[in-house]
Amino acid sequence: MCSPVHVIGASGRSGFALCRALLASGIRVVPVVRDAEKWRRGGIGLEARVADLADAPALRRALADASRLACCAHARHTAAILAAAPGSCRFVLLGSTRRFTRWPDAHGNGVLAGETAFLASGRNGVILHPTMIYGAEGENNVQRLAALLRRLPLVPLPGGGTTLVQPIHQDDVTRSVLAALSIPWDGPHTIVIAGPTPVSYAAFVRAVAAAAGLPPPRLVPVPAALLGALSPLTLLPGLPRVRAGEIRRLLEDRNFSVSDMIAKLGVHPISLAEGLALTFRR
Repeated sequence: MCSPVHVIGASGRSGFALCRALLASGIRVVPVVRDAEKWRRGGIGLEARVADLADAPALRRALADASRLACCAHARHTAAILAAAPGSCRFVLLGSTRRFTRWPDAHGNGVLAGETAFLASGRNGVILHPTMIYGAEGENNVQRLAALLRRLPLVPLPGGGTTLVQPIHQDDVTRSVLAALSIPWDGPHTIVIAGPTPVSYAAFVRAVAAAAGLPPPRLVPVPAALLGALSPLTLLPGLPRVRAGEIRRLLEDRNFSVSDMIAKLGVHPISLAEGLALTFRR
């Protein structure tokens, strides 16, 4: 019989999807959450252990019997989780490819700090770095873009949207975590998980519009500096918020090899077209 999996961040999008997949596979789940009411609203029906990740004693109590742990909370908490979990525990942590950005921010720096702590710990497990995740219930990447496309007659893109993106569907993130939990890791490892092939951001925007049943968008090349200056206008009612930092990151390619994802995890990611079809069917 498989040992239970303690899931930190079980009430978040990736955490909730993972809990459902584990239970569907007959694996016992120990949810660890900060907000018990949010967890209850999800309707899974399991009693969660409540622990703020900044509360070391509470976290130690919640993880005292953990042998396999999946963390879907932000990777900046990695050091605290390593300190709280038993020495024999095996880890699967979710990071982010934001740690590779040329435009560091608090999110990316936190992921990098978490990865550094994990690699230095010598503990057994893996930190998975997903690209932009889409397709989860309530996600705000593809759905937010679709909301923008419904409202804007023209879509301004830095450089015309020629830079590359490689988004990953939530189902593939979940499958990757499930696969990683079954591997007897020796020491700490890192793996990037992503969609199968990179596409230009312009092609990504067109694919989202098509999947959402919208007409082909009119894409207009605009200097990134101008878009950044106009980003405060997205605070207007009816427009999703777009931050200047997000616009700046549209200037860098975000394409990654999935060879380790396939070879080490055995997960072949689904195509963007298939993932978007699933996203807008739900």
